[in-house]
Amino acid sequence: MNTALDRRMADAIRFLSLDAIERATDGHPGAPLGCAEMAVALFTRHFKCNPADPTWPDRDRFVLSNGHGSMLLYAVLHLSGYPGMELEQIKNFRVLGSNTHGHPEFAPHHGIEATTGPLGQGIANAVGMAVAEEWLRATLGAGIVDHRTYAIVGDGCLQEGIAHEVISLAGHLQLGRLTFLWDDNRITDDGSTDISISENVRARFRAAGWQVIDVDGHDVAQVSAALTLAHADPRPTMIACATIIGKGLPRLEGQRGAHGGRVFDSDLTEARNAAGWNAGPFEVPLDVAQAWQGGTAGRNADEYAAWQARLAALPAETQADIGRMFAGELPAGWQDALSAYRAQLAANPQAISSNEITQSIVALLAEAIPELFSGAPDLEGPTGVKKQLAAFTPDNRAGRYLHYGIREHAMGAMMNGITAHGGMRPLGATYLVFSDYMRPALRMSALMALPVITIYSHDSIGIGRNGPTHQPVEYLAALRAMPNMAVFRPADAVEVAECWEAALLRRHGPSSMVCSRQALTPLRQDANTNLSLRGAYVLHEAASGPRAVTLLASGSEVGLAVQARAVLEAEGIATAVVSMPCWELFEQQDAAYRAATIGRGTVRVGIEAAVRQGWERWIGEDGAFVGMSGFGASGAPEDLWQHFGITVDAVVAAAKNGLIT
Repeated sequence: MNTALDRRMADAIRFLSLDAIERATDGHPGAPLGCAEMAVALFTRHFKCNPADPTWPDRDRFVLSNGHGSMLLYAVLHLSGYPGMELEQIKNFRVLGSNTHGHPEFAPHHGIEATTGPLGQGIANAVGMAVAEEWLRATLGAGIVDHRTYAIVGDGCLQEGIAHEVISLAGHLQLGRLTFLWDDNRITDDGSTDISISENVRARFRAAGWQVIDVDGHDVAQVSAALTLAHADPRPTMIACATIIGKGLPRLEGQRGAHGGRVFDSDLTEARNAAGWNAGPFEVPLDVAQAWQGGTAGRNADEYAAWQARLAALPAETQADIGRMFAGELPAGWQDALSAYRAQLAANPQAISSNEITQSIVALLAEAIPELFSGAPDLEGPTGVKKQLAAFTPDNRAGRYLHYGIREHAMGAMMNGITAHGGMRPLGATYLVFSDYMRPALRMSALMALPVITIYSHDSIGIGRNGPTHQPVEYLAALRAMPNMAVFRPADAVEVAECWEAALLRRHGPSSMVCSRQALTPLRQDANTNLSLRGAYVLHEAASGPRAVTLLASGSEVGLAVQARAVLEAEGIATAVVSMPCWELFEQQDAAYRAATIGRGTVRVGIEAAVRQGWERWIGEDGAFVGMSGFGASGAPEDLWQHFGITVDAVVAAAKNGLIT
């Protein structure tokens, strides 16, 4: 049973949301109105935070997975006193330049822990955050890390395929500090959930190893009691909150139209009359505002002060290390270890796949970067990124390798959650063709500018007999098309080490490390300077005269270009070879460097065992391209290169044809 103050605290969320949505003439009123009591129970009675220090490392984490209900989060943050969520921001909901975007966008300094909107991503982020909390508590101690992760989820979140992946894995990992509050309103955008789902959602969670508690989602005391039970159980908990979508908006309450329907001024009048809410637009009565502040900042003041005292009692070096980890900075010396290994590779050249070199580099980095956290979706053997790392399990929370199972989508979104949580640097590994399973999560990592690194092995037809289902041809173009994604495809062992350094130096965006299964010919004997940091560079300049031909390539095809150059130079055709391990870094170089490197005014030939899309920028509209124009085939690698015409002879012919025309 709600007290009068409970009702008014929930109504503060409702009317701030309704006023903002009506003013914006757009928005989704259903979730903010239907979840208001859930938010009161969670944030004013249980949630650990300090609005004056929004990025406090030991704060609880909250994810609004059904991000279309963003005004719920913004109203809570405003009522709690978070910076950047002042009343003017609420009034400017969905206005360009405001902090109150249509869907929440990652801004921990404002209290927004993840960008959500594509349904299912948020709950997967929350599972990743729960993994991060467990690992950091085991590593740093409960005196520094001892918090919980919560997510409000809707029917849409639970119906998405990724939900099945993360619910299963969270139960298997026994993430007992993870709680989902399900907005069980039995309505989706199309209407009643009965039209599309008949499974027992509660039984599904129970089968996965979760505690399930049913409550009236509009009863603050019931929701609060369920949260207390969740804290006492070693299993993750799903609290099924029976709610009415759009509660308090008489015209739309309980109807599908409440999901994203237009709110009019007349609706606000009707809603205020029904609730007995006498405050004007964007007004919160003083006693309600004080109750919210007391339930969030006030309730947590002693715990925050105690945590600060525990931190201050630690040795200065430990304090600095904790600060470094949560700031996303890498430990001193990590580049030295990588540079030494690069020099070793240059001094002892050998034909080896970039996948094998990456395995060794990950092992080296695991020693240099204690917070590096690896994992793969049932591909430990082919990707080799486990090496000496112990597995993260219910019995070993300090393990640094996560067996995701055959769940690429979960891996991608959980890595986003681990990174957004702070304190860890995750990386995952799978085959390049399986990046499609991860694409929504990759896009979100790019949008949030999270420095997540994903390793993709089996980069081309060079994998051979597995056939076209496993031979990527369009994937490089697809990854390169994504804003803020850096795609690395190194040409030899030295470049692999260089590309790893470049990827780890990126603070504000994800990286895709595309590796070969086939051995790469050693091309670089110089390791003093990381040439790959510029994205592309002249590997061999023309020797027989002013440059007439420029061969541009990435990955294993750089070795092919070097062989073709030897043929052309022997015939007196002055030819340069340009290695292009990362287009995105090359785009950041000044115009003069780019022009000198790609050789404008020369015959340009692009060489890559992938589709041509995107290469026009570097070779020009009339430039030649040696690569793929369709899908691959099953056969021996050496036969496939010949079959698809990715050969020295083809490159030489393309260069000569360009000179003729």
